[in-house]
Amino acid sequence: MLHIINKSPLGNCSLDSCLHIAESGDILLIEDAVYAATKGNAVEGKVRAAMSRLKIHVLLPDLEARGLADRIIEGVSTADYGGFVDLVAANKNCQSWL
Repeated sequence: MLHIINKSPLGNCSLDSCLHIAESGDILLIEDAVYAATKGNAVEGKVRAAMSRLKIHVLLPDLEARGLADRIIEGVSTADYGGFVDLVAANKNCQSWL
């Protein structure tokens, strides 16, 4: 399953809820959720811990738009818009966390 998160982890519990429930699959961080994919943020430890069971992706254009492309956590993969489409096509189900 592909879990798509678009809210910042600093002001919304979508990422926490997803990490609590998801046992496997892919997570794609888009829009303000890309802050979760950066080094030194408040949820970096949770993201790193989740990487043992989930594949974490971040939408690169959103990361670049916020000037954060050089702060990405090791092991988080980047996706362009075509990669976003590939992730949707590769997963049988998609869940958007609001």
